[in-house]
Amino acid sequence: MKTRDEKLQALAIELGFDLKEQIKVGGKYTPVLIDGNVAYVAGQIPRIGDVVHFVGIVGESISLDDARRAAATATLRALALVKAALGTLDAISAVPRITVCVRSAPDFTMQSEVADGASDALHSVLGDVGVHTRTSIGVLQLPKGASVEVDCIFKIGSCTA
Repeated sequence: MKTRDEKLQALAIELGFDLKEQIKVGGKYTPVLIDGNVAYVAGQIPRIGDVVHFVGIVGESISLDDARRAAATATLRALALVKAALGTLDAISAVPRITVCVRSAPDFTMQSEVADGASDALHSVLGDVGVHTRTSIGVLQLPKGASVEVDCIFKIGSCTA
């Protein structure tokens, strides 16, 4: 059976992401803030290396399938940042909430289906621990023209439901 870290690597390969590259931050903030047993991850866009992928408007220049891949890629970045901060994804005990912002055409109403890309990525890597609540929002613009931005909150340590 694969570990979560191995599952992250497998998803990275599938999405064309090199986990050996340092994830670059585009401003004066920390990408992961750990407060007690909670890790807050800043919004992530589908950037691989220096290149932002899936630039455009979902429902116009970006298809639903590509938007799902964008959400998965952004979520992969969030997981990679948590792994870098904690040393392993095995420390994650729950995913209380994610927010998926979708740069949407005026008549595009499938933000939830786009967010499924993020949800599927979390489940692929974390299994049942990756089950979460979420909000999906249509927005006018996102950083660097990205089609999707995902932020996540992770619980660290033992899970008490």
